[in-house]
Amino acid sequence: MKTDMDGKVAIVTGAGVGMGAATAKLFGQKGAKVVVSDIDETTGRATADAIVEAGGSAVFVRADVSKAADVEAMVQAAVEHFGRLDCAVNNAAVTPDNHPVAEIDEAEFDKVIEVDLKGVALSMKAELAQFLRQGDGGAIVNIGSVSSFRPQPNNPAYTAAKHAVIGLTKVASLENAPHQIRVNAVCPGAIDTPMLRGALETIGASEEEFAPALSLFGRFGQSEEVAEANVWLCSDAASYITGASLMVDAGYTSR
Repeated sequence: MKTDMDGKVAIVTGAGVGMGAATAKLFGQKGAKVVVSDIDETTGRATADAIVEAGGSAVFVRADVSKAADVEAMVQAAVEHFGRLDCAVNNAAVTPDNHPVAEIDEAEFDKVIEVDLKGVALSMKAELAQFLRQGDGGAIVNIGSVSSFRPQPNNPAYTAAKHAVIGLTKVASLENAPHQIRVNAVCPGAIDTPMLRGALETIGASEEEFAPALSLFGRFGQSEEVAEANVWLCSDAASYITGASLMVDAGYTSR
């Protein structure tokens, strides 16, 4: 029963597709009221509609997480629609860069940092402020990556951003533990998402030849497998966990 989210209010950023959509839908299945946030209105609304059609409660809020005003409005929407905020999964991200450090494209670098790092920081700022106003705790999950711990060639911005997400998570966990606010990270490995498929297309590789290098199971993970970790860390079942990084990577970082 501790994994039930009945009556809780959750925000999921980047919830239009992939891991974000799967996480938002799982929150809905477990009884949470979900604020579905995405910069893409079409996919974001589709996720919110799917939750409602399945008998859950959800509202879509368009937000560019790199913009403070959008993130603040997202949190305010949770309060206006559902009365409060209990947890958040900061998942929004953009496709990794594709240049070595010696050939960094400044515009590409800035975009990745703006969304994948600054977006997490701004989201936490607004979410934590609401938790502190309520005064009764809360939980945040930031989405890192195996690239938070193991560098990848030709991804300097993405690797830097995902390393920094772990640092932000740890700082926020230290600062907010006295307020019973838990802040953790989930670090996915090779998960079968549009982003991963796009990366494979860029490098000209197939799942059959690439998956064994990224997974001890020899397969890509599913978005629902990451969603389970996200929702669990937001639930009361993880009540004694903060400042942690949970690897959902089929052992990739262990070898």
